[in-house]
Amino acid sequence: MGGVAVAAQFLPAYGGTARLTEVFPEWSRFARIADTTFDEDADPVRDMKPKIDALRKQNVSVIELDTILSNWITDQQFTEHMGKVRQFCELAHAAGMRVVMYYPSLEVISIGGRIGQSFYKNGPGKDWVQRSPEGKPNVFYGDLVVWVDPDDESCWVSPNSPYRDFYLARIRQLAGTGVDAIWPDVPIYFDGALSWCDASSWAASAFRADTGLALPAKPDFTSPVFRRYVEWRHHTLLGWQRDIAAAGQSVNPQLVTFVETVSMDYQYGTLVGLDGAYLRTSPGVSHVWEVDILGNYDGMRHATATDWTCLISMYKYARAASGAKPAWAFSYGWKADDASLVMAELLAAGCNPFEVKSPYKSDSTDLAMRTRMYGFIAANQNALYDSVNTAEVGVYHSSASRDYVDPSAGTGMYLNTVAPKGVKDWWATGSREEGADHHSWLGDFRGVVKALVYAHVPFRTVTSPGLAPADLVGLKALLLPNLQAVSDEEAAVLRGFVAGGGTLVVTGPNPTGLDQFGTTRTEFALSDVLGLRRADPLPASKQNGTCWYHKDLLGLNYLTKTDQASADLLLGPVLRATPPTVGLAAGDPRIHLEVNRLGSDLVLQLVNFTQFGDKPTEFKAAPTTCTVRVDLPTGKQIGTVTVSSPDNPTPAPQPVPWTTSGSAATFDLTLQQYSLVRVIFA
Repeated sequence: MGGVAVAAQFLPAYGGTARLTEVFPEWSRFARIADTTFDEDADPVRDMKPKIDALRKQNVSVIELDTILSNWITDQQFTEHMGKVRQFCELAHAAGMRVVMYYPSLEVISIGGRIGQSFYKNGPGKDWVQRSPEGKPNVFYGDLVVWVDPDDESCWVSPNSPYRDFYLARIRQLAGTGVDAIWPDVPIYFDGALSWCDASSWAASAFRADTGLALPAKPDFTSPVFRRYVEWRHHTLLGWQRDIAAAGQSVNPQLVTFVETVSMDYQYGTLVGLDGAYLRTSPGVSHVWEVDILGNYDGMRHATATDWTCLISMYKYARAASGAKPAWAFSYGWKADDASLVMAELLAAGCNPFEVKSPYKSDSTDLAMRTRMYGFIAANQNALYDSVNTAEVGVYHSSASRDYVDPSAGTGMYLNTVAPKGVKDWWATGSREEGADHHSWLGDFRGVVKALVYAHVPFRTVTSPGLAPADLVGLKALLLPNLQAVSDEEAAVLRGFVAGGGTLVVTGPNPTGLDQFGTTRTEFALSDVLGLRRADPLPASKQNGTCWYHKDLLGLNYLTKTDQASADLLLGPVLRATPPTVGLAAGDPRIHLEVNRLGSDLVLQLVNFTQFGDKPTEFKAAPTTCTVRVDLPTGKQIGTVTVSSPDNPTPAPQPVPWTTSGSAATFDLTLQQYSLVRVIFA
């Protein structure tokens, strides 16, 4: 990386120099993404064009180009490589396709670095590296993760170091090649080798400049300084992502940025610092959500039904945390049938698929499956991405409560922590403490999601960073699972929601009892809304106007036991406040229903995971039947009902007969994996 002069200074994480414009052209909203690469001696006609043509035949519209930018290369090598990238972009554009360039943002890999020269040992890495609170460098050599070969070095650098200027200069150079978007990979404080980075001198200076505090000496959630550090890391990475996007737009104002974000709705965002929801309102930069599956070499083939609701929760969070911007997301699979069911859940949530075979992103799970699914998406892209979510029920995802309520080991990504016999590389090591049910905030949140899915109640996730009254427009009921840590600004928005007639359902033993940094409040932030005071004994349940409070973690009860009494307490006030106008009059609870509106038409999406139960079994496809009920708008009748499905020989819509009785219409469906229904009113 020699030859680039960088200033020995940091950029304040909060100050920010990023000036972004809202772009996000139509192609990015309808993206169907796949990976490719080329060698340094690649000839445009002989090597590049055939790969582009093959992807086009698979109905891919956006190419994620991943070449040598993960590696430690010189300035001259980088400049020469940009010439190759420019040639590739010209060919892709001629084929009617778009190119997004993959470029790791805080990791530098040195090929052969274990015994040879490396970025950390022989380059600026030793000065720029992230460090643990004990001062250890965040460097490792192979074997730890699948993407670093055994003899290679992985060095994770500080975003507050001079590497910032170095990287942004290369982003500006990359932006001039004709790429349509940039894909910075996981800007995180990597915790695979060390935990709670970054305690480098660069980070220490930035932390003091931003907060007036010295870095904490060790991780300790009882320490207000450490809790402040946890939140500061979120803001630091937010500024880093915004500056990457702004650097690209300074060269090409139409350039968009999609940050690969591995932390979803669970505890990993706390551990690595990257909270995707912080970026929700930032223009010009969105996410590629790396939504992991249960087994790197098994996909979701041994999932339980509850594990599927965890996956649904992650995709719904991805859509919500992306705001009004496109939400690209990984669609992992091991075989064609489990891969297509995962993609079905991705589509139902409103995300754009990046189809890959786990655990790598260079291969398709099955090319015929990709071609079929992507062809269906292309044929129905307006219904999928132009329709608007009409849910009147919201579930509140509190980043601060995730950070500070019951911090414990493990991420809680799924419920089932024990790998089935013969399955290797499971998401967890087998310890029960790693499961979602062993995290009191996350378990309650995930259980509320499960209860809504099982009750076929359409809902949308609401994320907490930057919460504004506009984020709650259209909602009539909002569930606040185990909500403890809130800012005064959040509390004011929630108070205004109730004042406007909204219904709240709050659970947990310390309702709004912490501030946004996890510090105990002298009084509950929503004491007036709850009708509760800290000095008084907490009741088991209480109704105060349109606010219902339950001390028990009803969502956690439902997550672990599918306890219907808990679901009834959670959903009773919700269903009274906003009875669903679309539902399933008959059908298994393990059918995921989403309801959108396209103009005056309804767009329904149904996903079938009825073949999964409480215990993991071998994957098998199992069709099911259900009866859909649609309440008729005043003065309206149904004109036509059609169903489209990638499970059919053609994506063309097929007519569905319906019957009308009083103010509602019903129709029957046979559901394979996924169906898209259009209800057109006359």
